[in-house]
Amino acid sequence: MVVAAMQMPVCPARAPKAATLRRAAMVALAAYSALRLYPSLKRLLLTPSKPPAPNRLLSKTVPVTNSGCPGYESTGVNRVFLRRLVRLLRLLFPRLACKELALLALHTAALISRTFLSVYVAKLDGRLARCIVKRQPASFAWQLVKWLLIALPATFINSAIRYLEGQLSLAFRSRLVAHAYHLYFTCQTYYRVSNMDSRLRNPDQSLTEDLVAFAGSMAHLYSNLTKPVLDVAVTTYTLISTARTKGANTGWPSVIAGLVVFLTAKVLRGCSPKFGNLVAEEARRKGELRYMHSRVVANSEEIAFYAGHEVELSLLQQCYQDLASQINLILLERLWYVMLEQFLMKYMWSASGLVMVAMPIITAPGYSGSDSEEVKRAALEMKEEELVSERTEAFTIARNLLTAAADAIERVMSSYKEVTELAGYTARVHEMFEVFEDVQQGSYKRPGDPEETQMKEGAVIRHGIRIEGPLEIKGQVVDVENGIICENLPIVTPTGDVVVASLNIRVAEGMHLLITGPNGCGKSSLFRILGGLWPVYSGVLYKPPPQNMFYIPQRPYMSVGSLRDQVIYPDTVEKMRSKGYSDKDLEAILNIVNLYYIVQREGGWDSISDWKDVLSGGEKQRVGMARMFYHKPKYALLDECTSAVSIDVEGKIFQAAKDAGIALLSITHRPSLWKYHTHLLQFDGEGGWKFEKLDTATRLSLTEEKERLEQQLAGVPEMQQRLNELRQILGEDCPGGDSIVKMNS
Repeated sequence: MVVAAMQMPVCPARAPKAATLRRAAMVALAAYSALRLYPSLKRLLLTPSKPPAPNRLLSKTVPVTNSGCPGYESTGVNRVFLRRLVRLLRLLFPRLACKELALLALHTAALISRTFLSVYVAKLDGRLARCIVKRQPASFAWQLVKWLLIALPATFINSAIRYLEGQLSLAFRSRLVAHAYHLYFTCQTYYRVSNMDSRLRNPDQSLTEDLVAFAGSMAHLYSNLTKPVLDVAVTTYTLISTARTKGANTGWPSVIAGLVVFLTAKVLRGCSPKFGNLVAEEARRKGELRYMHSRVVANSEEIAFYAGHEVELSLLQQCYQDLASQINLILLERLWYVMLEQFLMKYMWSASGLVMVAMPIITAPGYSGSDSEEVKRAALEMKEEELVSERTEAFTIARNLLTAAADAIERVMSSYKEVTELAGYTARVHEMFEVFEDVQQGSYKRPGDPEETQMKEGAVIRHGIRIEGPLEIKGQVVDVENGIICENLPIVTPTGDVVVASLNIRVAEGMHLLITGPNGCGKSSLFRILGGLWPVYSGVLYKPPPQNMFYIPQRPYMSVGSLRDQVIYPDTVEKMRSKGYSDKDLEAILNIVNLYYIVQREGGWDSISDWKDVLSGGEKQRVGMARMFYHKPKYALLDECTSAVSIDVEGKIFQAAKDAGIALLSITHRPSLWKYHTHLLQFDGEGGWKFEKLDTATRLSLTEEKERLEQQLAGVPEMQQRLNELRQILGEDCPGGDSIVKMNS
């Protein structure tokens, strides 16, 4: 029994060593296996599955890479990021006396208060530990009461920090949204960004999600950087001053702390993935998926008629797979980065912190060199119990303060990842503002245009060619009171295709112009130029100011609001009243377009519905014509705007417009409307055009003769085929190439 008892301590001494060796071997094996499996796991997760139906519309999707994303090569923590951020900060803080700066000051004050409260709570913890070691229940109770009382302001400040961070994020977002909306709805930017420029594929996402992400990241990053920096400064000063009062050497702990932080920062920065590029690419792919969903919603009827759901499904699945692969890449990169980050900041720092705390406490004599002899003598004569309690208090305070400082440094170093993500959001928001400003100044970029390409000097604009390089706007637009004059005006699409090389027409006062021609010949394009949507690349255009021209498309836009709002669009009710209009005047306008019945049918002028679905195609077109009578422009640009209206009502509307003194510029294929026009502009679809006075009677007779001949000749091929069949049945020779002329003769 004695021998067994003497041998008992030996086994536990060897067992932990063997267990430790086994654990170390297992950890090493697990790390080696993870490193070997990482490439295979990465390829498995990042390889997108094939969509069920192959489709080549999205074959140019950018492959998922680790090096960045197209369009965001400069996304990262660099000078470009700082320059973009400074510009956005000027928008967030336009002046010293602004709401955002006041919120920032309050937020900073709350963060500073929370830092000093943390130091005070750490000291209270040390006093509580000292009372426990010295077995002083009364002192312990009093310190516990103080600890509970300080919890009230501490919890309030914690909640106030979150509240102020949310308010700061909302203020940033409001400031950016106001500036973005001002740019977006100035100079028809909302049209030009989507139709004239190709850099912003999804402006709706940039105006919503990107602004929210940037504002939230900016406010959160300030909180995550400011408080840790304050914590490090205050806790370091408190630790050093406390150690010096006890005569401890603070040199080596400071060296250890600086060395550990420096090495950790170097390792993490060297191993950090390019989160800025990854986040920017993820946002772009989210926008692509959102765009594909919006296409399905906007064209649901056409897709249903064509039964094209399988094609649309394959497109959506491909976009989603691209997004999923990018998210997998980000998650996989974060997996190893966070693992390395936690190992360095949690375990390595904890071990270093224990050494830093233990060295001053073990080596400190208990007094500083500046203390008096009495203090030194009292410290040397102090009892062991008193020394133990003081060391416990010092260790508890130092450990709490060092833990707070380590957490603060960890948050600062972890914020580098958030800074790189902020760089991605900054690039997206800055690009949006840059595109808005460019298109307002007439600077557009088309797909495939390199930055350095310039339009050749003296380049000849000819029909059927595509102008390479950026399109330079060299034309002039002159506002005049009456008439429309085009002098050497080219019709060029936003993609650079020349539809008409040079147009020279003069629409004098009192003229009503009919515009005809095949599809794609430039009819609607001319209206876009006259309406100011497309620029004048060369030549001179004399036209009335925009308020004297009114454009009515084939599919009129139905706004959100009441029935009255549909007729007076884009005016408001207040503006309508200021013009002297009443509901009776609007009823008279609806009588002109044979639409008065919808007032009773829909429940009055104040009824609100989804008018796009409630009104039929013909009713919506007549609402568009009613807007023309309400606004009373000098010139009306009518782009097949009565194609769904009956001929008798259509003629009544056109005659009423002429009687009201409105000059008509109409695109129509109905011969019944020719008599309401005086001149004809005819495009041939090959870049040519003809402008002449319209002789309605002669043109109608020629049209009727053409239609009659077409009907007579329509059956000739069938007759020729039947004749050949009869000859074969009768065994007669079929002469090849019997012409229609010979057969008829």
